Amino acid sequence: MGFWKSLFTASDAAAASRPAQPEGQVAPVMTTTSGSRIFFSTDREIDLYELEELCDAVGWSRRPLRKVKKAIQHSFLVVSMWEQRGAQRRLIGFSRATSDHAFNATIWDVVVHPDFQGKGLGKALMKQVIKKLRSEDISNITLFADPHVVEFYRHLGFMSDPEGIKGMFWYPD
Repeated sequence: MGFWKSLFTASDAAAASRPAQPEGQVAPVMTTTSGSRIFFSTDREIDLYELEELCDAVGWSRRPLRKVKKAIQHSFLVVSMWEQRGAQRRLIGFSRATSDHAFNATIWDVVVHPDFQGKGLGKALMKQVIKKLRSEDISNITLFADPHVVEFYRHLGFMSDPEGIKGMFWYPD
């Protein structure tokens, strides 16, 4: 559970010593060998066409943009990951969470551009989402994962059916 423990060890003094960032922007995660910077944002103003391109890049099926916009607007938390090269910004990762604003949150739509996978950025994105949820005193965090990414989430401390709880689903005919 080292991943989870790392979310709770940062002191307030360390956080206060960081330089101020633009509204909704978090300090850069890394600087690439090409000189670009990777950073997170919690700003919900995301170009839906850019998000659709990101989802296309990983092979997700298209969803109506009006519904994607509504989902983002009604999410408890939205975290996007950007590559900044000079004055140009490119969306390279995205995730959001819904919540009851007290106990529970569910993480949705975790996506990282294939060019940036395998570099620890998916883990960094998840860490940012979980850290934000924990800062809001959310204690129960769930997600749904396709079979090919279950191991990724297991390495982050997520468990299948914890304590024997069984999820159930209802779908329209």
